[in-house]
Amino acid sequence: MPTTAAQVKQRLRDVAVGVLTPFDKQRAIEYRKMEENARTLYDEGMRTFLAAANISEYHSLSRRERIESVETVVKAVPADACVLAGVGGSTADALELIEEYDRVGADAMMIMPPDHTYLHERGLLDYYRELSAATEAPLVPYVRGFDPSAEYLADLSRVDGVVGVKYALEDPVKLGEAIRAGDDDVIWVNGLAEPYAVSFWAEGVEGFTAGVSNFRPEVGRELFDALTEGDWERARELRDICLPYQRLRGERGQNNVLAGAISVPAVKKGLELAGLHGGEVREPIRPLPAEAADRAEAIYDELDGDIDRLID
Repeated sequence: MPTTAAQVKQRLRDVAVGVLTPFDKQRAIEYRKMEENARTLYDEGMRTFLAAANISEYHSLSRRERIESVETVVKAVPADACVLAGVGGSTADALELIEEYDRVGADAMMIMPPDHTYLHERGLLDYYRELSAATEAPLVPYVRGFDPSAEYLADLSRVDGVVGVKYALEDPVKLGEAIRAGDDDVIWVNGLAEPYAVSFWAEGVEGFTAGVSNFRPEVGRELFDALTEGDWERARELRDICLPYQRLRGERGQNNVLAGAISVPAVKKGLELAGLHGGEVREPIRPLPAEAADRAEAIYDELDGDIDRLID
């Protein structure tokens, strides 16, 4: 039975974990390990999964690999989980992906941030309308990498078929303005993980994407519960234990001026430290430098101690 819009909305009111792509030494995808990661995260309480997502190295995957990755996650998790499949590119390419994702059983389409050089807010709204008309699956646009107006964000929430907006701009004021002006029935999701969980929640988000929680899901579960219960002191404490690892993810690595260059390999290192499968990365991402890997281990050990202290 297809997942209803109401069911997807309920799953967006949660912690959404990204399913990373484990590559072997030859940079081929190890689907069995991807399946094991997804199933383990489900067993540890996660119910909302982002497949073929940004953190999955979406732009380094072929069309066929995206489809196979989504199908792998759909088959790995029971029917009560919600799998959002990453969709991007031109209208024609996006429509082809949506058709394939519908075939393999994705519950919703996460529309990736636009990668066009030149954008027009009204044109973007037309793009989402075109995609929505092609599927009964709910859409969740991912807002990142450009600086739209609050008016645009509010209008986006009113596009037919849009059930949620994944907001990943470092601007809580614009977020609050958009939420107040937008559709009351749309779920706003914090796309910047644990560091923004508290401030964005205060503006009206009802769920957040995982950072540290991609490999230590108990942190995300506890943080979500604290936010839901309005226990702000505990929520801030749980957020704070995630900050050192999240700050590591924001670093540039070696011989590079671009921020966040080690974000994905740092999460893959966290997966390995947690006993899950990380694997290699594909270009244009580079492996985690040895010095950063050593610091990741030290930060992870400290995080492990904080988890033992804060979480029964």
